[in-house]
Amino acid sequence: MGSIGPVPANPYPWPYDGTADTAHTALLCIDWQTDFCGPGGYVDAMGYDIGLTRAGLPATARLLEHARSLGMLVVHTREGHDPELSDLPANKRWRSARIGAEIGAPGPAGRILVRGEPGWEIVPEVAPAPGEVVIDKPGKGAFYATNLDLVLRTRGITHLILTGITTDVCVHTTMREANDRGYECLILSDCTGATDKANHDAALHMVTMQGGVFGCVTTSDDVIAATTT
Repeated sequence: MGSIGPVPANPYPWPYDGTADTAHTALLCIDWQTDFCGPGGYVDAMGYDIGLTRAGLPATARLLEHARSLGMLVVHTREGHDPELSDLPANKRWRSARIGAEIGAPGPAGRILVRGEPGWEIVPEVAPAPGEVVIDKPGKGAFYATNLDLVLRTRGITHLILTGITTDVCVHTTMREANDRGYECLILSDCTGATDKANHDAALHMVTMQGGVFGCVTTSDDVIAATTT
């Protein structure tokens, strides 16, 4: 175990309380799934450039190995719906159908955003190691309709480092949820990505407003450099 911080970050050195004990810090790897960053998945079917959503994979893989070497809690999330689609809101299904990627419909990576299908799986570059926590969620935020908060509090987690996709949707929603629950949050600009570069940049900028309304923004290199063991 060790400690992280202070990390050079925007808009303040993270964390607010000076240093984060790695025993009380978790790395969140949000929705690194084929459906969001792989060929034939949900994002690909919608016609977006998966190169943008894959952009954060190399840095995330590096940071993941760093976190594992420190014995930090690593939490992976996957968005998806049960095969019967009983937890799929009608408006979410309607919107996905309208843009040509209906949730539950067959695709090159199996049924789109359905649990157990190939597209729902986490890509190999950042796949969970044995024993790492995996949270399956039906919505954008990782706290909604899941036991994530219970898992974190049971482990004594107070600080969160966020990676994943997409910056402006699932990552941002999770960061907002976490902030409201009192977690000290850090989002990594090089370990995230969105279907639109402007949206990625805007989502990161929003975090920095009002003195760090949801937490701070930095890079994986700065986190690694600020780690002591």
